[in-house]
Amino acid sequence: MMRRLFWKFFTIIWLTMAASVAGPFIIINLLDAAPFSQDIARERRDFTLDVAARLLEQQGKDAAEAFARAVAALPRPVNLSVSEIGPSSACPGVEAENVRSVAVGGTCSRVSIIAQESGTMAGDWPKLLPWVSALIASAVSAFWLARYLILPVVHLRHGLSALAQGRFDVRIGDKMDGRKDEVTALAHDFDASAAHLEELQGIQQRLFHDVSHELRSPLSRLQAAIGVLRQNPSRLDIMMDRMDREIERIDGLVGEILTLARLSARSGDGAVQTLDLMDLLNGIVDDAAFEAQARGISLSHDGVAAFVAEVNGELIYRAFENVIRNALKYSPDNSRVSIFSQIVDERLRVTVTDEGAGVPASELEWIFQPFSRGSHAVARSGYGLGLAITKHAIEEHGGRVTASIAAGGGLAVTLEIPRLAARKPEDMFPFG
Repeated sequence: MMRRLFWKFFTIIWLTMAASVAGPFIIINLLDAAPFSQDIARERRDFTLDVAARLLEQQGKDAAEAFARAVAALPRPVNLSVSEIGPSSACPGVEAENVRSVAVGGTCSRVSIIAQESGTMAGDWPKLLPWVSALIASAVSAFWLARYLILPVVHLRHGLSALAQGRFDVRIGDKMDGRKDEVTALAHDFDASAAHLEELQGIQQRLFHDVSHELRSPLSRLQAAIGVLRQNPSRLDIMMDRMDREIERIDGLVGEILTLARLSARSGDGAVQTLDLMDLLNGIVDDAAFEAQARGISLSHDGVAAFVAEVNGELIYRAFENVIRNALKYSPDNSRVSIFSQIVDERLRVTVTDEGAGVPASELEWIFQPFSRGSHAVARSGYGLGLAITKHAIEEHGGRVTASIAAGGGLAVTLEIPRLAARKPEDMFPFG
């Protein structure tokens, strides 16, 4: 397909360039064949014959022959013949074309133009040289231009073919040979798309692996409990409690996965309400502070008193709760979790800081991926989906979530939520 397209481009460009180059030559040749040009040539021949005849009459045959040799050596030669045809009475009364008869000393002499023989191949070659040069030059130019235009298309075709085969590591931006045009921009957009697809593929594969791993553990414990019951039916009550806990764990994991899937797909229906986000935040803080007392953790909130915004309340509640409970989960006993809120450019900015082990700087973005807990953190419970759900929920409102290293070495997570909903109500949805 690409070869046919290349030769189509080559033929069209070549014919166009050849026609544009050959056009002036054709026009010149047409002008040379025009009546006006023929009249000039006839007058030139007549003038040459008249001059030769006058020299023959006044200065003799030697002068006329010398003149004939001179005009024969011109760039556009005229071949003259000077000869005696008889006595003066032999001179015709009516002259033929291209002939002059002169009576000198009783002798009739004739001056005539000798018809030129058709040119040989060697003689015609200089005339053909401009045509051949034009054809060769236009062919070379057409080949280079067609290749210049088609080569990026070939690279794009190979790249798209690789994507269709599931090979997302292909890149074509470095094959543009230093071009800086729209095709190069398209190639870089292709590379960005391929990189994004490769990243999504990696996330998907990692998600499948993590889901399988998270489900395998409770299923294995369920299988072990069933085995214990078969060997010792007297432990029915204990094993049933254990099985109930494992089933609840599987149900919770599946629910979290479905929540994340719905957020990622942006499907479902939900309503945007006008709410005071500080009421939501303070309610979560009060509940979390009561639970934190059992481990001696101090939880405090310092910030604005009110921030009314158009949001999906369920999404924002889940986002606040996940971040705060995540901070409690990874905080050591008898430590402190601080929450600070402020309004910046019509956005509510909430920062939750803990005194836990923290996260290395290289993993600050990674912790928002599903089933990610950080390499230095030891989770007390959960599935590693909380921050991933928070990120999607906040971004659904046009906000953003970032993580940084706290001054005391712990983790600081910042949520920014705009006052006005960034999406239409039909684009928002609740959790199932």
